[in-house]
Amino acid sequence: MTSLKSYASDPVKSRGRLHDEKRDVTRGPRDDFQRDRDRIIHSISFRRLRHKTQVFVAPDGDHYRVRLTHSLEVAQIGRTLARALGLNEDLTEALCLAHDIGHPPFGHAGEDALEAALADFGGFDHNAQTIRTLILLEQPYPRWNGLNLTWEMLEGLAKHNGPVENPTWALAEANAAMDLDLHSWPSLEAQVAAIADDIAYDNHDIDDGMRAGLLTLDQLLELPFIAERWQVLCDRFADVPQDRLLPELIRDQIGLMANDVLETTQARIDRLAVQSPEDVRQAGQMIGGFSDAMAEKERALKRFMYENLYHHPAQMAAAEKGKMMVADLVKAYREQPDLMPESWAAALPEAEPARIRHIADFLAGMTDRYARDRHREIFGDRTG
Repeated sequence: MTSLKSYASDPVKSRGRLHDEKRDVTRGPRDDFQRDRDRIIHSISFRRLRHKTQVFVAPDGDHYRVRLTHSLEVAQIGRTLARALGLNEDLTEALCLAHDIGHPPFGHAGEDALEAALADFGGFDHNAQTIRTLILLEQPYPRWNGLNLTWEMLEGLAKHNGPVENPTWALAEANAAMDLDLHSWPSLEAQVAAIADDIAYDNHDIDDGMRAGLLTLDQLLELPFIAERWQVLCDRFADVPQDRLLPELIRDQIGLMANDVLETTQARIDRLAVQSPEDVRQAGQMIGGFSDAMAEKERALKRFMYENLYHHPAQMAAAEKGKMMVADLVKAYREQPDLMPESWAAALPEAEPARIRHIADFLAGMTDRYARDRHREIFGDRTG
């Protein structure tokens, strides 16, 4: 790791953990942020990401991305950015690896179903569910619930997109247990993790969409900045078949975006005279991110992806099936709690809203595969 800049998060100066821990030297010479990263990697909820939807619901092909591979790709980009900016790489990596842990099965379709089920009980938000999972539902330690992550880790997950003025019930509960200073801006590590997520899925979803035959090169080249880059590659590799150039286009796009983030972020650090993590939190704006020009291109790419991939009829049909399955399972577990595993049924609260939130915790932790199996077990082959 390169030496940290003065505005980087320093594990020696961490605000600590909810539960005090006695340092166990038998577990290696790791600092607190390294331990956070390792706790994420070894958690059950992180392992479950291998069978959770990224773009394609329960994809049949081995080469499509899932939440796990996406999180690894985000971590690679995030760590690269952090190193170049002199930030804490371990904290950045941990935030990248953990950012999608709260996603339910079937991606945003599953989230829509849980949001509807909890509409009268505070709703459902996957980002808040990530924190809830990490401070409550994961239970690997004998003396407390959760992974007992550092304040900096939980803060970064809570507000990586900026200050939170109106926290959901789940985030409010977490904040009551450990004040995350929700009204300030997040650390630069959290900001870098957030933009790394955008860079990863903006470009890798193109790859998966093309592989699935839902996107075509002609469609993609309707975007002027993509067409311009494609022409550069065609000229550079004039003797190479064009079907070999798509991976090179994806790499180039990632590189261009990453370099833009580095240049823009460093310029903002210099302009704002940022000297400390506290300066970052009180800056009054997001420091880590794209230039205005790149942000406009990125928004155009997102619009294109929604129009041509995320809202493709085949995708919408698959999402509707996933949403239906989650809604069916919510109803089944509310009416017959003993359909849940014994440990979950035994812990089911009697009163609302705790009761429905407990059911949502169980469902949110499911993988696509597990949810489909449970649905088939209860409803037979009625999957739409």
